[in-house]
Amino acid sequence: MEIILLKDVEKVGEKHEVVDVKPGYARNYLIPQRLAIVANESNSAKLNEIKRKEEEELLARRAEFEELKEKLEGKVLKIGAKSGTSEKIFGSVTNIQIANALEEQLGIEVDRKKIEMPEEIKTLGTYTAELNLHPDVDIKVYFEVVAE
Repeated sequence: MEIILLKDVEKVGEKHEVVDVKPGYARNYLIPQRLAIVANESNSAKLNEIKRKEEEELLARRAEFEELKEKLEGKVLKIGAKSGTSEKIFGSVTNIQIANALEEQLGIEVDRKKIEMPEEIKTLGTYTAELNLHPDVDIKVYFEVVAE
């Protein structure tokens, strides 16, 4: 059964994507939870209208993202982590910790799903992460993992 996803659904697809799922999964879970609608001509037309409105909104917010980029320029976040003697940390630094550090240290609220980590961070040092808030604006977040 072909459906149009209204929200990101893990292991199924992303928002506004047309996917093929089993009919029971669509009827009993996705559609009642308002995560999807049936992919027919009228719903496809509605989807195109929704996409157009979201693109206009995203273009309108571009200036806001440019301002955020300027605010983050030259700033280095400090993220504390417990570490051993060989500068290896216990666990790893995740996008959740970066989102928390952005909010605590700079007062910027960012969804953790929009933060892209370049690699798995398991040692002390300086790293860079990217914020995927707008397709035309590349925002880099510099952070330093320090021993607590």
